Amino acid sequence: MAVIGTDIDAAAELLRNGKLVAIPTETVYGLAGNALIDDAILEIFKVKRRPKFDPLIAHTDSLDKVKSYVKRIPEVALKLADAFWPGPLTILLEKQEHIPDLLTSGLPAVAVRMPNHPLTTALLKQLDFPLAAPSANPFGYVSPTSAQHVEDQLGTKIPYILDGGPCSIGIESTIIGFDEQEKPIIYRLGGKKIEDIEAVVGKVKLKINHSSDPMAPGMLKSHYAPSKRVIIGKLDMLIERFKNQNFGIISFHKKFNEISEEKQIVLSPSKDLSEAARNLFSALRIMDQKNIDLILTEKFPEEGLGAAINDRLKRAASR
Repeated sequence: MAVIGTDIDAAAELLRNGKLVAIPTETVYGLAGNALIDDAILEIFKVKRRPKFDPLIAHTDSLDKVKSYVKRIPEVALKLADAFWPGPLTILLEKQEHIPDLLTSGLPAVAVRMPNHPLTTALLKQLDFPLAAPSANPFGYVSPTSAQHVEDQLGTKIPYILDGGPCSIGIESTIIGFDEQEKPIIYRLGGKKIEDIEAVVGKVKLKINHSSDPMAPGMLKSHYAPSKRVIIGKLDMLIERFKNQNFGIISFHKKFNEISEEKQIVLSPSKDLSEAARNLFSALRIMDQKNIDLILTEKFPEEGLGAAINDRLKRAASR
């Protein structure tokens, strides 16, 4: 079983030796390895059982380090980094030759991010290499937002879990890149709201790809999925439709009195989309462990983090 602790020095030593360590971030826990060594990247794929055509994000702690991984940083990217790093925004930039193709799945751009978590920031400061760190869960399953979630799923496959407590955001980073005119394009919705981004760089384009040929991490159609079937719709209608089946409910703010409490989870009774996002993956995980056949849920308001929640639910329902 993995050791769960807060020993940054121990985590750093394991990573220097090519081992994998689970690390906390403000978004979700990551399965981290040396992003410059093919063997470490391959071990991530092996532990996660992750398709090798899905690229990984490189995590670091300073803009100076980022500059050593990429050919150039456009002015618009510098504005975004200044406004939102460290934080839940990943930026796609043209990679230098020494960045492994395995990290980017052969694509010319590398996804880079500065996470906003004190333990992981301190860890990254000790390292002279970035960390590839997709979510610390088996590929396609619900992302972990606590050290215990990681232990439950990967505890027998990695030596150490750096315990930074529950994730403050609980949903993956937003991913942004640029076209040939350096106009920003969002490839994945996530923890940084579109409204905040547009306040800095103006109107952005959306290119939320759901094919099996992703341009950026986290873009596969069937992703973030529990083993139970997920159905999205108007919950009142779904409850009536599936009344003769064994189901559980994940709702935004409404409690359904006709459904037993143990078979429903309300993500935010106060209608707070940030709270709902923070609780989403835990709710999916809890429901997936219950003795039910279906998970019924609903579409969230398409504003703020609601758009990212809807994106995750659509992927969970694509099975």
